[in-house]
Amino acid sequence: MSDFNLNELELAPPEVVRQSARDFAAALAETPQFKAYEEATDRLNHDPAAQQAIDAFQAKRESLQAMLLLNAVSDADRAELQRLQNVFSSTPAVVAYAQAQADLMTICQTAADVLSQAIGLSYAAACSSGCC
Repeated sequence: MSDFNLNELELAPPEVVRQSARDFAAALAETPQFKAYEEATDRLNHDPAAQQAIDAFQAKRESLQAMLLLNAVSDADRAELQRLQNVFSSTPAVVAYAQAQADLMTICQTAADVLSQAIGLSYAAACSSGCC
């Protein structure tokens, strides 16, 4: 049996790790970026113009799905799909949501970088699903 030396390696009980994760999540939820993201999500979900634009784009895309896979969509249908996507993506609630999402991703990536430095390995790689 090998003699494993734990010098400078600290092992935390699972409950301590879980509590630290809960504390981290609570701190993240208090950031202005997270709060702005929640507000933007709520606005997007309750904005009739945004929902109508999303529904119109999705309906058109779904109606063309098979043709899109075959790359056999007519120029007119492709132009209409692009027009609907432009309407959707320029809706103020969608623009605000996209910006809030980008801001939240930035703070999450920064936190992941800090964690990576603290633990000595890539936090993002350690947390990835490993699929695809």
